[in-house]
Amino acid sequence: MNEQDFSYLHALLEDNSLKQLRDELADMAYPDIAEFIMEFDDDKIAVRLFRILPKDISADVFAYLDLDNQQAIVQSITDSEIQRLMDDLFVDDAVDFLEEVPANIVRRVLANTDKETRDTINRFLKYPENSAGSVMTNEMVELHDRLTVADAVKSIRRNGVDKETIYTCYVIDDGRRLVGTIPLRRLLLNDDDTPLTEIMSDDEQLIFVRTMDDQEEVASVAKKYDLLSVPVTDKEDRLVGIITIDDIVDIIDEEATEDMEKMALLTPSEDEYLKTGVFSLAKNRFGWLLLLMIASTFTGQIIEGFENQLATIAGLTACIPMLMGTGGNSGNQVSTLIIRGLALGEVKIKDYFKILWKEIRVSLMVGIALAVANVARMLIVRALTGGDTANSVIMVVSLSVAAVVIVSKTIGCTLPIVAKILKLDPALMAGPLITTLVDTISLIIYFALTRALIPMG
Repeated sequence: MNEQDFSYLHALLEDNSLKQLRDELADMAYPDIAEFIMEFDDDKIAVRLFRILPKDISADVFAYLDLDNQQAIVQSITDSEIQRLMDDLFVDDAVDFLEEVPANIVRRVLANTDKETRDTINRFLKYPENSAGSVMTNEMVELHDRLTVADAVKSIRRNGVDKETIYTCYVIDDGRRLVGTIPLRRLLLNDDDTPLTEIMSDDEQLIFVRTMDDQEEVASVAKKYDLLSVPVTDKEDRLVGIITIDDIVDIIDEEATEDMEKMALLTPSEDEYLKTGVFSLAKNRFGWLLLLMIASTFTGQIIEGFENQLATIAGLTACIPMLMGTGGNSGNQVSTLIIRGLALGEVKIKDYFKILWKEIRVSLMVGIALAVANVARMLIVRALTGGDTANSVIMVVSLSVAAVVIVSKTIGCTLPIVAKILKLDPALMAGPLITTLVDTISLIIYFALTRALIPMG
């Protein structure tokens, strides 16, 4: 839906042409309807628009609204409307909503749902946050392993309308244990009298996650095996739910956002930027900034210890920002690659020495090339400005650049692996943290080479 179409919808609303507006909305995709509703800051308008939606699509649209709009709608509609909404919502969407709203809204919603739905929601709410159990739905196609293809198709026709997806069917035994999966396509292409056990994927081909597995593991499994949905079992291998592709995409987006925030040393926030309070933003940033400020004290102490040399030897001070910047950038380059590799499962702890050997070779090539480039840079600057930078200073700065690149890339590939070993998030070992550490080490290398190679008068 584009802006011009939305403008037409705005015009219908202003003219109070609600019947025509309802007809227009009914022809739109659910995400586009939700986007149109979310354009209004006035909750009363959002509720009004939601109420004019056809009843058969209102729950689908509700699932695409942001939390503020969902909360405003539930607070404004009647108990009977809440009951109908909860009956029509898929369980995972209902749970996602109830996990985020205040307790008084949760109580009102649960009070207006039937016992079976209420028991299901309460069971899902007990799973730890960000676990597979907390994001799954129990609305999947289950087929008993004693059925034939014809029986299975009849069952899907009878029960499939209320399921979130029917593209993959899950085969269970008498104890509800997951014993196989069957794509719908395979069902339709086999003879009616074929037993399901002959066409299902089982044994080593059976892919699933446990209810207590982290949601990141779910995304990894779905990516690795190209699944549109991932079955979820309990510790006794009984099928309890599935996680569908829409939730998997949300998980990937959420985990990527969280990693980006941690790499910038921000405490991850549950809310969008514009909906996060100023106090919360300040609190999320202050702790790490304080730690980095204290850590930078060491950098200042090192510079202070070499004040005499900096004052007497021309060119030393001017090269400090360049050296520290080169070191920080070098460390961040490799740490970003390793952190992403760990997140995608492309890099493992056991690969550390392979990574280290590769980065040493890369850093040698990059460091030597940068050192040569720095010699040329400093000679050109001296010629153009008529400066008195000594050749010994140029040599020290260039050697320092090469050494700093090698050390920085070593640190950059090591810290994320160490974090993984300590069961910390590797994303913490990036950006400002590596920069602060490398700054200190860069100065130590720089001044050590200065003291060793430049005689003091």
